Amino acid sequence: MTERQKDRPWLMRTYAGHSTAEASNELYRRNLAKGQTGLSVAFDLPTQTGYDPDHILARGEVGRVGVPVSHLGDMRRLFQDIPLEQMNTSMTINATAMWLLALYQVVAEEQGADVTQLQGTTQNDIVKEYLSRGTHVFPPGPSLRLTTDMIAYTVNHIPKWNPINICSYHLQEAGATPVQEISYAMSTAIAVLDAVRDSGQVPEERFGEVVARISFFVNAGVRFIEEMCKMRAFGRIWDKITLERYGIENPKQRRFRYGVQVNSLGLTEAQPENNVQRIVLEMLAVTLSKDARARAVQLPAWNEALGLPRPWDQQWSLRIQQVLAHESDLLEYEDIFAGSHVIEAKVDSLVQECLAEIERIQEMGGAMSAVESGYLKSQLVSSHAERRARIENGDEKIIGVNIFQATEENPLTADLDTAIMTVDPAVEARVVGSLTTWRDNRYQPPFNHPRPCKALERLKEAAKGTGNLMEATLECARAGVTTGEWTGALREVFGEFRAPTGVSSAPVAVTAEAGTPLALVREKVARTADELGVGRLRLLVGKPGLDGHSNGAEQIAVRARDAGFEVVYQGIRLTPEQIVDAALAEDVHCVGLSILSGSHAELVPDVLDRLHEAGAADVPVIVGGIIPNADAAELKRAGVAAVFTPKDFGITEIIGRIVDEIRTAHKLSPLESTEVLA
Repeated sequence: MTERQKDRPWLMRTYAGHSTAEASNELYRRNLAKGQTGLSVAFDLPTQTGYDPDHILARGEVGRVGVPVSHLGDMRRLFQDIPLEQMNTSMTINATAMWLLALYQVVAEEQGADVTQLQGTTQNDIVKEYLSRGTHVFPPGPSLRLTTDMIAYTVNHIPKWNPINICSYHLQEAGATPVQEISYAMSTAIAVLDAVRDSGQVPEERFGEVVARISFFVNAGVRFIEEMCKMRAFGRIWDKITLERYGIENPKQRRFRYGVQVNSLGLTEAQPENNVQRIVLEMLAVTLSKDARARAVQLPAWNEALGLPRPWDQQWSLRIQQVLAHESDLLEYEDIFAGSHVIEAKVDSLVQECLAEIERIQEMGGAMSAVESGYLKSQLVSSHAERRARIENGDEKIIGVNIFQATEENPLTADLDTAIMTVDPAVEARVVGSLTTWRDNRYQPPFNHPRPCKALERLKEAAKGTGNLMEATLECARAGVTTGEWTGALREVFGEFRAPTGVSSAPVAVTAEAGTPLALVREKVARTADELGVGRLRLLVGKPGLDGHSNGAEQIAVRARDAGFEVVYQGIRLTPEQIVDAALAEDVHCVGLSILSGSHAELVPDVLDRLHEAGAADVPVIVGGIIPNADAAELKRAGVAAVFTPKDFGITEIIGRIVDEIRTAHKLSPLESTEVLA
């Protein structure tokens, strides 16, 4: 078979962005020069949640997990010397997706591009934000309206753009089984398509164009066969729904189109070199089967469980894709799993289970109702707790974590402080300074933007009505409005939304029979409470800043509850002041902070200082998250009692350690396991 007869390779992306628009632009141009065929933009948390860099909640978060884009000037710098008409750009953005697409379109127009030729994707899936990732802003109803308006606008004005990338990736990260991942994603798709149809913004005869622009973003875990079958089941169910529910006759418009980021949940801090073979296996699950092959693939780096990957680490992940696509013979054959009775049986089973769960959600009133009722979240918290329990008891084996832990010294991590990239703390001040300059100069030459207040007023008026919000948003972009101003105007009209945590309704996942680890910890909790003369020990679990990845915090909260603690968990996006106020009001015995975004160096000391000022310096503070060794040592010097990272996989053991810290803080003698049993 000749080279030109091969199937075309998938789009190869690297999820990237950090520090500043200028630094990210340099990284993008470097990756494109290495053979990357599409851009995948990571935005920082303030941009994702609609805050400007100088907002109180943005402190410590600017440029950490992505690039800050506060206004049109930042978007210009981000794509400087990158011709957008020739690019396929994926933007991982949800609550503020309409705003970022507007900025992107205006920059493309300034480059002289024909916007009808722009290709790319805005993720724009707010349901999974409520359930797993936590960058939502507005309530479900207004959020669905923003999504609907974007879809209608792009179909009419940017027809090659994918306005929504329904994202089951983070559902798996939050504990979803394959059945839950498929069912919840498909239920979201139904809610979105129903909303677009019912809005009347797209004529019935053109509804196939809407369906054809819906894409999906999925997760691929290390269970190779199951993940590959999951993708085949996804395709069959999508074909059935679009044909039977929406009457789409054109098979091309019914095609299941998806991109994939292979599983970051399974990456380990322990023996991180093992992550390379995990990544390869997960990539094969979404590329080997031609009939269910991803349209775009982005791979994490081997060291993502340690911190922010360096350019060299991202290059390694890109080369993994390139070797498979260009050196192997994968693309020379038809589907190699066709006719396999094992595969067909597994796919059929998944399809039937998923259709039953989708019907259950529809009976509840659809995906949005199932979000508001807390059903979807509680199911995810429960399944994640069950998975964590399997890891702890050894039923689910993870090499280097709970089996085969003996290891040679790893030269890749001999110097952990140089094995990852760090963001200069001074970046935040520079970004804030740049924002101030933009606000001061946006009315002056060479910008000459009209006063943004008029554009914002028109946006609010449009939001109070029923018209499409995209044109008013484009006007704001051209007027020099900032991300925080655009979102703030809509917050005034739509309000904000705090999603259910799912903690209180999650069932017990670990047994507490006599002699089990949980039974021992439960006795330890009860005995400590008795010695302190209180009814129950009280633990506050807090997530300061904008990090919305709440899976770890939820699992700690659930296990602490099951161990006998009274748990105070108010969800995500809290200031240090709010956390300390809650700790004092609830008279807690310990404060646990969960941070995965890298903002721990700013936010944790703030919590410690506020506790000290309030006369509660004796309340132990523990911290969990992706925290480099040097930072962990610094936090302990600042007064943190204990630091837990992903290598500390035993949640019951962590709860026991929390009790130890409470006893130490109250000068109680240590309790050994034998004492507890006695």
